[in-house]
Amino acid sequence: MLIPSIDLMGGRIVQLERGEELRLAFDDFEYWIARFSSYPLVQLIDLDAAKRAGDNRDLIRQIAGRLPVQVGGGVRTAEQAQQLLDAGARRVIFGSALFQEDGIDTEFAAEVSARIGAEHFVAGIDTKRGRIAVRGWRDRVNVTPAEAIAALDPYCGAFLYTHVDTEGTMRGFPMKAARALRPLTARQLIVAGGIREQAEIDALDAMGVDAVAGMAVYSGLLGT
Repeated sequence: MLIPSIDLMGGRIVQLERGEELRLAFDDFEYWIARFSSYPLVQLIDLDAAKRAGDNRDLIRQIAGRLPVQVGGGVRTAEQAQQLLDAGARRVIFGSALFQEDGIDTEFAAEVSARIGAEHFVAGIDTKRGRIAVRGWRDRVNVTPAEAIAALDPYCGAFLYTHVDTEGTMRGFPMKAARALRPLTARQLIVAGGIREQAEIDALDAMGVDAVAGMAVYSGLLGT
């Protein structure tokens, strides 16, 4: 399944390369909302909140009320997650909040799961050079994605693996990463990072893995 991504920064829809360099920016929200209305799931990320540089809360609420979205970016408490669900989000992605300098905060994961339900909880395991990347992908913790899956599997309903090293590059997603992670959990596994063509989505689907794409969608290479 293809899951298109709406990344918000500074009140616009944007696409960044490796989470840093701005490559595309759009202001026509009505066009993209209409474009994505037929998808069963859309990913909605507040990049400003993820980088702790403000937020796009009003836009998040507006879009969540009109599209079937899973929302992430700077979500730090179970209360914030519940507010997003109340605004219309189907699921909420937690990333940095699940990790501490010395490891994985399973106590917090359990708290989130108890508050919003595992079915509404997506664990983000963004990975940069083999380790979990946090705080807008600027820092890393000494945890591998495999270790994160093992620790968080009891609490969430899905995992979102973003390969930061290829994010926004359209150079192709590293299939070996998906092959390595898929056997580690029975939960839904969603991957992102460099996807550029339908053949990749088909190959991931054959593994039982769903795909998030942004740059290729906005560039017209994917989607209808």
